Amino acid sequence: MGVTPTETMTVAAARMLRNGTVCFVGIGLPSAAANLARLTHAPDVVLIYESGPIGAKPSVLPLSIGDGELAVTADTVVSTPEIFRYWLQGGRIDVGFLGAAQIDRFANINTTVIGDYDRPKVRLPGAGGAPEIAGSAGEVLIVLKHDRKAFVDTLSFITSVGHLDGGDARARAKLPGKGPTAVITDLGILTPDPVTRELTLTSLHPGATVEQAMAATGWPLRVAPQVAVTPAPEPHELEALRALIRRTEEAHGKAA
Repeated sequence: MGVTPTETMTVAAARMLRNGTVCFVGIGLPSAAANLARLTHAPDVVLIYESGPIGAKPSVLPLSIGDGELAVTADTVVSTPEIFRYWLQGGRIDVGFLGAAQIDRFANINTTVIGDYDRPKVRLPGAGGAPEIAGSAGEVLIVLKHDRKAFVDTLSFITSVGHLDGGDARARAKLPGKGPTAVITDLGILTPDPVTRELTLTSLHPGATVEQAMAATGWPLRVAPQVAVTPAPEPHELEALRALIRRTEEAHGKAA
């Protein structure tokens, strides 16, 4: 069985979590990557979900933040207000790991609506804790699939801030933390320019091309002078990821 783009993306995202990191995790792709990190190179990563679990170690991926697997496997469970006020706003979260429906060139994200807010084409799940995570975590990692529906020139709605309109906008808004430091997709990795904060393609996954990434982006994509090649997933990483997905499908069904 060959390596799929989604597997490469998940492994690349997982590798960005350092051992011992305190990570506030979103459901979906971020949760898969964060738990893969815990099962491989970062066994001491502390995974926090907004419903209150701290140090969650689920054997299968949660369906939602209210999944009992998170509470049962956690070191402790606290109230949601404590998670946000003490942990997140108190500066105790190293990394926020988020997904998105849409993202723009400055890594602002939309999970609210597609189209006009009052008469949307699609109404999305909404904000949850993402605005607070994006605004207050030490840094933010974003993982999503790369296509023109997701990578748009202008967001229908800004749910969670990235680098606002670029430059020193976060500092002027008095937002703590670095904001988004990487966007990991199924084609490659984008990082913000040090000055303008515009997302720049800095790494391509094996088999992907600059032309593919540009065609999948709804704005003229900046490309680094030297684009790295993402190291391919190692056998032990793929084995751990596939076992995690298999357990999840057995527990929740393939729709999970």
